Amino acid sequence: MPDTQASYYHLHMVSDATGETLTTIAKAASVQYANLRAIEHVHPLVRTQRQLIRVLKEIEQAPGIVLYTVVNKELGEALEAKCHELKIPCLAVLKPIMQIFESYIGEPQTPTVAGQHVLDADYFRRIDALNFTMRHDDGQLPQDLNEADIIIMGISRTSKTPTSIYLAQRGYKTANVPIVPTIPLPEPLTGKHSAFVVCLVAQADRIAEVRRNRAMVLGDRDLDGYVNRDAILAEISHSRRICAKNGWPVIDVTRRSVEETAATIIRLLHDRRADADEVEQVNE
Repeated sequence: MPDTQASYYHLHMVSDATGETLTTIAKAASVQYANLRAIEHVHPLVRTQRQLIRVLKEIEQAPGIVLYTVVNKELGEALEAKCHELKIPCLAVLKPIMQIFESYIGEPQTPTVAGQHVLDADYFRRIDALNFTMRHDDGQLPQDLNEADIIIMGISRTSKTPTSIYLAQRGYKTANVPIVPTIPLPEPLTGKHSAFVVCLVAQADRIAEVRRNRAMVLGDRDLDGYVNRDAILAEISHSRRICAKNGWPVIDVTRRSVEETAATIIRLLHDRRADADEVEQVNE
């Protein structure tokens, strides 16, 4: 057990692949303990006894919670035995999930190392989406907007680019277009297209803070004009008017993470597609 006076604990994540699954699960759990800091030790690509021995030494030097995703049964058993010896918790995080799958499907699993990273059609779809998104960042190549699944609008510093990249990693071709009051929107955007358009806004004080930090680091803007609160409020109002005119949904990202914003966009996109399917069925 950790010292109750300590403000941190060690968290070891042992994987025979990249460790992405573990880090995602660990983050979801560790953030529930705001008063304690997790010192993360990520051990990826552990596939041999020699590699495992090195990891076990590190765990022994900094004991804590151990989470793992290792397909090889012998390696998993050796890891659990060492943790039992050290009297620290050890969990194969996918085991409970796989047990549910097996009990429902009625078939045993076929263990596959890094199975989630198989180079299948879905993998190449995500790569294609990411390439598209990078090419269409910040209003670039507006003539191709009709090829996008999602178009994100918004004034400067509303997290358009990170949200676009996150959506691309989920397989959605995403373009983002800045809203500037003195610059008209690209023609393809106001014409007929099949992309789902959404606008991001945030509170003026939040945008001013982010802009100020960026301008001070890069020194590429007129600071007074760029962070002026009244000017930002006017930009936000302009954004909302554009969206109201075109029927585009607006998402306030002030207190949302990029992941939460992306999840909301995906839900809205699916809702629109479902509505379109219902209309099509009625017309038939």
